[in-house]
Amino acid sequence: MAENTLRIKPVVNTDRPALARFIAGRWGAATAVAHGTVFRPAELPGLVAVRDGRLAGLLTYDVSGDTLEIVTIDAVTQNGGVGSALVTAVADEARRRRVRRLIVTTTNDNLDALRFYQRRDFRLIAVRPGAVDEARRLKPQIPEIGRYDIPLRDELELLRDLAPASPA
Repeated sequence: MAENTLRIKPVVNTDRPALARFIAGRWGAATAVAHGTVFRPAELPGLVAVRDGRLAGLLTYDVSGDTLEIVTIDAVTQNGGVGSALVTAVADEARRRRVRRLIVTTTNDNLDALRFYQRRDFRLIAVRPGAVDEARRLKPQIPEIGRYDIPLRDELELLRDLAPASPA
């Protein structure tokens, strides 16, 4: 009988070639662009979700000051708890690093991501109109039309504050 246990582990250098292929397949290139920054996710720190010895998901991130930015997050199968487990694990990693904020950028067409993040205590903090149009200059593989046939134009930034609540 299959174990079906989900395990989250840090990315190690031996993972990187396979993860680079995975990212290129999911993101259409080796790069991701957000807020005018070009990221190479396969070179970033990350967390791998493994189920039954197979890749179940990947989250990559970048840390700057008191902020951990989720750069990419992918679950091989949707609605199986992989994305939630990755977000929980990266929040734990952020706390371990004494980082106070998690941020993530998504696009105006990604309604599923907006739902996902808001249900996990992220709040919408910024809308960057036309940012995807600008990102397309850095990454021409970004399509004009996104999910649900919505024109892909804008970036939305979400924040999850990890600072402990102050006593009442």
